[in-house]
Amino acid sequence: MKLDRQLIIEKYDYHCAYCGCEITLKTMQVDHKTSIHIGGTNDIENLMPACRLCNHYKRAETLETFRGYIVDMLRKLEKVYIFRVSEKYGMINWKKWDGLFYFERTP
Repeated sequence: MKLDRQLIIEKYDYHCAYCGCEITLKTMQVDHKTSIHIGGTNDIENLMPACRLCNHYKRAETLETFRGYIVDMLRKLEKVYIFRVSEKYGMINWKKWDGLFYFERTP
């Protein structure tokens, strides 16, 4: 399985397939792009390198459901007063999300 983990992390050059943060073999979690319970397999093409946060929030959901969670979280954040104040004072560098995961932007 170690060889499989090495191949998985190399798919996106040591980056989380979803958010794009840098990960190591030690910190990487292996995610099924399409979950086993909805017809996914354990083939290397379906296994994605993921950081702990992305793997936690994606769970066994589809990519579109996961994408929806992120969009919903962003909408909720924009409504929080302290978030808006932090943005106004430059404490938060707000960047609009294009809705694409790292693996969708990476050739």
